[in-house]
Amino acid sequence: MRLLDRELKDKSVWEKAGIELPGFDREVMKAETAKCPQWVHFGAGNIFRAFPAALQQKLLNEGVEKTGIIVAEGYDYEIVKKAYRPQDDLSLLVTLKANGTIEKTVIGSLAQSLTVDRHDEADWNRLKEIFASKSLQMVSFTITEKGYSLTGMDGNYRGDVAADFEAGPDKADSYIGKLAALCYHRYANGRLPLALVSMDNCSHNGDKLYAAVHAYAEAWTKNSLVDEGFLAYIENPENVSFPWSMIDKITPRPDDSVKKMLEEVGFTDTESIVTSKNTYVAPFVNAEEAEYLVIEDAFPNGRPALEKSGVMFTTRETVEKVERMKVCTCLNPLHTTLAVYGCLLGYTKISEEMKDQDLVKLVEIIGYKEGLPVVTDPGILSPKKFIDEVLQIRVPNPFMPDTPQRIACDTSQKLSIRFGETIKEYAARPELQVSDLKFIPMVQAGWCRYLLGVDDEGKTFTVSPDPMYESLAKQLEGVKVGEACDVHKVLEPILSNAKIFGVNLYEVGLGERVEDIFTELAAGPGAVRATLKKHLAEA
Repeated sequence: MRLLDRELKDKSVWEKAGIELPGFDREVMKAETAKCPQWVHFGAGNIFRAFPAALQQKLLNEGVEKTGIIVAEGYDYEIVKKAYRPQDDLSLLVTLKANGTIEKTVIGSLAQSLTVDRHDEADWNRLKEIFASKSLQMVSFTITEKGYSLTGMDGNYRGDVAADFEAGPDKADSYIGKLAALCYHRYANGRLPLALVSMDNCSHNGDKLYAAVHAYAEAWTKNSLVDEGFLAYIENPENVSFPWSMIDKITPRPDDSVKKMLEEVGFTDTESIVTSKNTYVAPFVNAEEAEYLVIEDAFPNGRPALEKSGVMFTTRETVEKVERMKVCTCLNPLHTTLAVYGCLLGYTKISEEMKDQDLVKLVEIIGYKEGLPVVTDPGILSPKKFIDEVLQIRVPNPFMPDTPQRIACDTSQKLSIRFGETIKEYAARPELQVSDLKFIPMVQAGWCRYLLGVDDEGKTFTVSPDPMYESLAKQLEGVKVGEACDVHKVLEPILSNAKIFGVNLYEVGLGERVEDIFTELAAGPGAVRATLKKHLAEA
């Protein structure tokens, strides 16, 4: 079995292998899309294939929508040329179940794949044709947070961006420059309305996209390279909207165990492709079962009926609340807790940590007992049910290859939002006491202990990359596991740093507690486990 339209005609073979096929006529879908394109997506990576493309397939299967998605890749053209077109724009979605089984679905909702390449005349002209279509309702994006950045490390515009500002839309060659040029083409063909929807996993993603596109519109207007009405067009949400969204779904690299399971049922398209830009793409994509997509309902030209496939459309304020719920309480703090203590206790897979009853109890207390009393409740999702799913299904999933070492990266940049906001809420509410927080300080103390780069068996390990590690390591210089030291002198400059923790821990009454726990954790080999057991027994 291979991913080709002609191979899908023998349905019995695929059904025997337990692989679900598209329940619609792809040729009819392609013809409808060519005639009336509604949805273009920029970014042809795994998250797109596993999530937005699968959402549209549900609508096509049920006859709710007639058109598919046109995918456009603007960073790595080889993905389209080597992984999409040779397979008739088909892919195999493998849903990884927490019980160790998989579900297999051929995704056939893509009508066309294009490169965002001005030098590929056919593809570029097709994109211009699509952007000039009255039927186009939305352009969505999964190009990573970095994709919206126009500046270098020095804060100045990158060379390609600055060149595009001077060149204008007809010659723009940077990623967002080409997008802005296509928007200008839409403006020139009737000032047609459109929604530009970032689906990237970053806060206020719509604003980031708006700022990037607006920078081009403003520069081109200033340099008299576009009609002066173009800037007003971009600035008016009744013409062009930039909805916020919150996306949550893990799509790890193709897993060898999954590859084996597919080959055992006769699926032969399993070999990964590595592009010259080091992008890993396989004909199949792994994804966890859980998925959330919450989008601000701001679509000036209408939208696909994605609410019928599970997307939640709501207000901008609610999108922000959902994000805050996830980042401050229900997911990210639990990940960081497991990362810190997983590294200290020698774990290399997050899922394995969920077999450790001490760590399970630790994250349950931080999530349910300390976090939920102050959680931001968005109304459209239950925070408790969200934590339930995280701790009972998502994190224990054996297929999820995430490591505590990866999640421990940049922890100094994460502690403020992931724990500091909870501390602030406890301090602000008269019915709560900061002193009731017993286990968030254990994470903060555990992180300081982690920075020593010595695990609970006394073995050294490499601390994950962190922009503050060098200065923190200098402060901790001379601290040895099993040797007494002046803990207050060592930790006070760290624990008082509100940039790291969101608050000065001494000012809110937690600094001394963190010091005491750190002393216990650093007492010698085995002290991390012993300290966990002692405090958990008291909970």
